[in-house]
Amino acid sequence: MTEQRVIVEIANNIAHVKLNRADKLNALDMAMFKAISNTIKTLRKNRDIRAVIVSGNGDDFCSGLDVKSIMKSQKNMIKLLFKASPWRSNLAQVVSTGWQDIAVPVICVIQGRCWGGGLQIALGADFRFATPDSSLSILEGKWGLIPDMGGTVALRDLIAIDQAKKLAMTAEMFTGEQAHALNLVTEVTNTPMADAQAFALSLMSQSPDAVAANKRLYNKSWNSSKGWALFRESYYQLRILMGKNVHRKIYNQTHDTKQHKPFLTRKKW
Repeated sequence: MTEQRVIVEIANNIAHVKLNRADKLNALDMAMFKAISNTIKTLRKNRDIRAVIVSGNGDDFCSGLDVKSIMKSQKNMIKLLFKASPWRSNLAQVVSTGWQDIAVPVICVIQGRCWGGGLQIALGADFRFATPDSSLSILEGKWGLIPDMGGTVALRDLIAIDQAKKLAMTAEMFTGEQAHALNLVTEVTNTPMADAQAFALSLMSQSPDAVAANKRLYNKSWNSSKGWALFRESYYQLRILMGKNVHRKIYNQTHDTKQHKPFLTRKKW
């Protein structure tokens, strides 16, 4: 029986997603691709969770593609790269881009190796907490390939184009500290999991509707026209005002903490 490639545990409304192939440095084989994709689909439908934390089992986040395993069959590459529509993510890409379809903050915890496909998965998250000595690389160039797992979409919003080209063309390794200087990671810390957990818990005091709307607003508007950005601000605000969670947030802000009302299930965004 194939080992469970992804472990999901939900506690205190936080979904902990762990890549579970430590003996192979959490390298991506077909089973891992499918498990991540299925996990994203499941979490996307869960309106009770308030945050997602993605990490790797063992000492590494993900060392990238398990080339030997994937190349065993030509059908694997077809399954990874095939897409019914040229504008939608295929199986290889959805493990990165799919995190943005989940209406809660997705936080990636990076330690050890985060190479190639592993880095593209991490770039798809909303936030990245990394150790100073973690090792990152757009490693595809080492094999004469280009990054094709959706990381390009995230890179254009994070770093300058010349830096993106440099990293992709050279496949150079860089540390968590260097990644932070490049704006590829959100925070550098010796305790990334604890800090990610603390950050996720801090979001629990915010209205889940406002958090979800903020994620959608910035994702949709960051590179859109001024007009569409202004429209979304007004439209999303009206949707929030018509919900009950905004009133609970105001009540909780103006009353004693012992009388706090719990938030309701967030709206479908």
